[in-house]
Amino acid sequence: MLKDLPGLGALFRQAQEFGSRLHAMTDELRNQRVVGSAGGGMVEIEVNGLVEVLRCRIDPATVSQNDREMLEDLIVVAVNQAISKAKELHAEKVRGLTGGIPLPGLEQAMAKFLGGVPSAEGDGPVGGKDLPQET
Repeated sequence: MLKDLPGLGALFRQAQEFGSRLHAMTDELRNQRVVGSAGGGMVEIEVNGLVEVLRCRIDPATVSQNDREMLEDLIVVAVNQAISKAKELHAEKVRGLTGGIPLPGLEQAMAKFLGGVPSAEGDGPVGGKDLPQET
């Protein structure tokens, strides 16, 4: 039984190293930015790689049109586009972390670690709803 302890120590060190890389990846994602836009740039939403909304820019001409429904639709499209880009950024980082090797359950674990946002590779739309696409 004690002969397996050196292997257990190595496994523990590998887990600690992976945790450190995961933490570094989270810091990188927090500092990376993507922008979703709609209406030819009438609305822009900036999010980081952790899918935290950082900025919303609405063209003043859009607001002056007094078309609330159009503005609401543009905001939804821009937010969803930004989320999609952030999820792809996240998936790219995970692929880099694993060397491109698919590890069963890693995507779900990362989604929980990063606040419950599924990656672009797989778990479906956010909140179980289809994401509207800009036309």
